Amino acid sequence: MSLDRLAFIAVLAAMLAACAPMRSTGCASGEQALVHDSLIFGTGKPRGGVVTSAEWAEFLKSTVTPRFPQGLTVSPASGQWRGADGAIVQEASQLLQLVHPDDTASERAVQELVAAYKAQFQQEAVLRVKARACVSF
Repeated sequence: MSLDRLAFIAVLAAMLAACAPMRSTGCASGEQALVHDSLIFGTGKPRGGVVTSAEWAEFLKSTVTPRFPQGLTVSPASGQWRGADGAIVQEASQLLQLVHPDDTASERAVQELVAAYKAQFQQEAVLRVKARACVSF
């Protein structure tokens, strides 16, 4: 391959790389490409009892809201999962839905609130479903 041809390919590759941030997100006009996180927090405590409504409200106020002050949605839920010991556990849960930018700060904030919940309420896990979404307000 000639040097001219290699130079052309290198310039073309650089131009395409520069255009990468401008590629279409697949979202329609008026929509933003954001992340939609669904987090499911079990309320059963391993030593008995449950996370009370007051404890959950305080967790939202002191841990979640400071990290996601732009908004969130919470719904009561019920479900089941298999614990590390193989037993099926059925329990009431809280479904927290967050829509946020796909950035390091938001990712860190989600990880921090999951870790805080697990530590505060001795939880084995918090289910996280993370998806890219086209959002309009």
